[in-house]
Amino acid sequence: MQTLDDTDRRLLRLMQHDPSASTAQLAEQAGLTAASCWRRIERLETSGIIQGRDIRIDPKALGYEVEVSLRITLDKTQSNAFDAFIADARKIPEVNEIQTFLGRVDVRLNVLARDMAHYQDIYRTRILALPHIDDIEALMLISNLKNSDILPL
Repeated sequence: MQTLDDTDRRLLRLMQHDPSASTAQLAEQAGLTAASCWRRIERLETSGIIQGRDIRIDPKALGYEVEVSLRITLDKTQSNAFDAFIADARKIPEVNEIQTFLGRVDVRLNVLARDMAHYQDIYRTRILALPHIDDIEALMLISNLKNSDILPL
C-alpha cells in the first residue's frame, strides 16, 4: 500500500466527485500548480491507485429495462469448473459483471436485458448452456438505492 499525504487524498476526493475535471481545474481546487497536480496524478496512475477515468452510461437510457443478478453454485467436482464457466460467461455480451465468492455461492453474474422476453431468451439459450452449473438463484433488481464507487478518503 502506497502512503498518501493530505494533498493526494484531497486530489483523489476531487477526482472522484468530478472525473471530467481538467488538470488545471483540479490544481486550482487542490491549491497546487498545474505541473505539480499533473505529476501527482501521474504518480497515482503509475502506482495503480488511479485505475482509470470512466464514463457511466445509464443502461435504461439505451433500452435495457431488466437487470437480474444470478447467484450461481458450480459443480466443483471438475477441476476446471471455475475457469471454463468464467471463460464462457465472459462471451455473453449482456453479462456486464462477473464476481467470484467464497461460500455457498461461487459466482454472481449481472445480466442486462431489454425486457423479460429478451432476458428469458438469454437465460434459456446462453446462461443455462454455461458449463458446470449446479444451482442458480435469480434476483431481479427493483431499484438501485445507492451505487457509488466513491471511497471515503
